[in-house]
Amino acid sequence: MSKQLSADEIMKKYDRESDTRSFKGLMALAVSVIAITFSIFHLYTAMFGVLDAHIQRAVHLSFGMALIFILYPTSRSWSREKLHPFDLLLAILGAAAPIYIIMMYNELVMRAGTVTQTDMLVGALGVLLVIEGARRVVGIPIVIVVLCFLAYAFIGPYAPGVLAHRGLGVDELIGHLFFTTEGIFGIPLGVSSTFIFLFILFGAYLETTGLGKFFIDIANSIAGWASGGPAKVAVLSSGLMGTVSGSSVANVVGTGSFTIPMMKKLGYHKDFAGAVEAAASTGGQLMPPVMGAAAFLMAEFVGVPYIEVVKAAAIPAFLYFAGIWIGVHFEAKKNNLKGIPRDQLPNASLLLKERGHLAIPLIAIIYLLVSGFTPMKAALWAIFLAIGASMLRKSTRIKPMEIVAGLERGARGVLGVLVACAAAGIIIGVVTKTGVGLKLASALLDLSGGNLLATMFFTMITSIILGMGVPTTANYVITSTIAAPALEQMGIPILAAHLFVFYFGIIADVTPPVALAAYAGAAVSGGNALKTGVNASKLAIAAFLIPYIFVFSPTLLMINATAGTLIYATCTALIGMIGIGAAMIGFFMTKANFIERILFFVGGILLVDPGSFTDMIGAGILTLVVFWQWTKKRKQKAHE
Repeated sequence: MSKQLSADEIMKKYDRESDTRSFKGLMALAVSVIAITFSIFHLYTAMFGVLDAHIQRAVHLSFGMALIFILYPTSRSWSREKLHPFDLLLAILGAAAPIYIIMMYNELVMRAGTVTQTDMLVGALGVLLVIEGARRVVGIPIVIVVLCFLAYAFIGPYAPGVLAHRGLGVDELIGHLFFTTEGIFGIPLGVSSTFIFLFILFGAYLETTGLGKFFIDIANSIAGWASGGPAKVAVLSSGLMGTVSGSSVANVVGTGSFTIPMMKKLGYHKDFAGAVEAAASTGGQLMPPVMGAAAFLMAEFVGVPYIEVVKAAAIPAFLYFAGIWIGVHFEAKKNNLKGIPRDQLPNASLLLKERGHLAIPLIAIIYLLVSGFTPMKAALWAIFLAIGASMLRKSTRIKPMEIVAGLERGARGVLGVLVACAAAGIIIGVVTKTGVGLKLASALLDLSGGNLLATMFFTMITSIILGMGVPTTANYVITSTIAAPALEQMGIPILAAHLFVFYFGIIADVTPPVALAAYAGAAVSGGNALKTGVNASKLAIAAFLIPYIFVFSPTLLMINATAGTLIYATCTALIGMIGIGAAMIGFFMTKANFIERILFFVGGILLVDPGSFTDMIGAGILTLVVFWQWTKKRKQKAHE
C-alpha cells in the first residue's frame, strides 16, 4: 500500500512553484534580503508612482529571474539545500540581462529599434533565460507552446496555407521580443509588475493573519450541520479562499487538508471527496475579485475598467459554485450522509466576534474597487488594512518579524506569475509581429465552416488543451491570444469571448488526462487520480455549459442587462442547475433512472439558457420529471 503524502509533499509534486530550495544560514539571509527588497520596490512605486513602463518591468524581471535561478534547481534531482554554481551563474545573468535595458535605456530609445551586436547577445540570452525560468517554475507545457511560436516566426514562408508569412530574421525577432514593450516586457509583465504583485503580497498577509483558517471555521459553522456538511464546507471555504488565492493546487491542499478527511469520515467515497475539493478549488480561479490574477490582464487586453471584468464574472462564478453545492447535496441525500452534530461545530457568532475583523481588508478592497480606486491603490491600502486589522485583537496580532516575513513570502509567491507572464510575452511578441492570431482565428473559422456553435466547440477544445498544466495567468494569456480572436471575428462581444476561453483554460485543471487539481485532491484523499478527475468534471459541469450560454446571451455577464432581466436570468439558471445536478448525480427525491436523468439534464439546460421560450419548455420538462420522482417516492414510502 502506497504511503500517504504530506501536504507539503503533495504541493511539491503537483505545484512546481512550491518545489523550491530550503536554505539555511547566510544563503537564507541573502534570499530574504533580495525578496524583501523586491517587495519594498513594489510598495514604493505603488505609493509614489511607477517608473517608465520598460524600466518598471525590467526591474521586476531582474529581481524575479535572480530569485528563480537561486530557488529552483536546474534538475529536480539536485540538492534542495545547497546552491549549485551553475544556478548561481544563471541567477547573475538572469538579473543582468534586464539591468542592461535600464543602464542603456536612453541610448536604446535614441536608436529607435536598431539593435547592435551587444544588444543581440544580451537579448538572446534574456529570451533563453526566460524560457529556462519558465521550465523550472511553470513546467514543460508552456515551454513547448513558446518554442512552437518561436519556430513559427522563423519558418513562416514554409507554413501551410493561411498561416504562411514572410519569416523573421534573428535580429528582428530578438529586437522585438527584448527591446520593445510588445514582447517579454509587454502587457502581461506590465500587469505582473504593478497590480498582480500587490495582490499576491496582499494574499500573503491575509494568510499570515489566519484568514484561511477563519474561512474554513466560518464555513463549518454555516454548513457543517447540513446533509453532507463537510462537502458543503469544502465548497464554501474554497469559494472564499478563491477570492484571494491564485492557484488551484494550493487551494486544494490548503483547504482540502481540513475538508477531505472530514468528508471521508462522514461517508463520502475518497474519489468523490477529492473531486469536491478539486472542483471547488478550481472554481476559486473563476471567483472575483482576483480570478487567479487573470482579471487584471483581462481588463488590459479587453480595454475595459477592471471593475467591469469583476461584474461580468460574478454571476457565472456564483452559478458554478451553486452547481457544485447542488451536486454534493444530491450525493449526500442519495447515500443518506448526515451532517456534523451542531455541538461539534464552531459557534458562528463567537467566531465573528473573535476573528471577524480579519475579513475587513477583503471587504475593504471590494469597496475600494467599486468606488473607483485603481486596482494598484486598492491593493496597497488593503495590504496596510490587513496588517492593521490583525492588530485589533491580541489573539490575531502579527509580530513585526511576521510583517517582514510577509514581504519575503509575497515576493516568492509572485515568481510563477512573473515568469509565466514573461514567457507569455514571447508568444504575444510573435503574434503581433506575424499576425498569427488572426490567421489561427481564420483557420478555426474555416474548420467550423463559419458556424458559431462549431467555432465555440473547437475554441473550447483548443482552450482546454492549451490550459493543461499551465498556471492561471499564462493560461489566460495563451488562450486569449490564440483562441479568443475566432469568437471575436464571429461578432461575439470581446469580454464574452475572453471569459469563454478563460473558463475552458481553467477547467483543464479538473479535466483528465492532465487534471492537476484533481490529482492533488486524489493525493490528499488517497483516491484514484483518474476517477477523482472524472468526478470533478461531473461536479464542474456548470463550467462546461455556462460559457456557451453567456456567449449566446450575454445577460449573465451584465452586458446590456436591466436589473429585472438579470434577476430573472439568474433565478432560471439556478433552477436549471438543480436539474443538471440531479442528472449528474442520478438523484432528486429518490434515485433517478436513465430517462429521468436525460429529462433533468435537458430541462436544466433549457432553463440555464436565458430566453422565455426555452425557459417555458425547460420548466415544463422539470415539472414533469419532478412529479414522476414524487410519485416514485410515495410508492416507496407505501411499501416501507
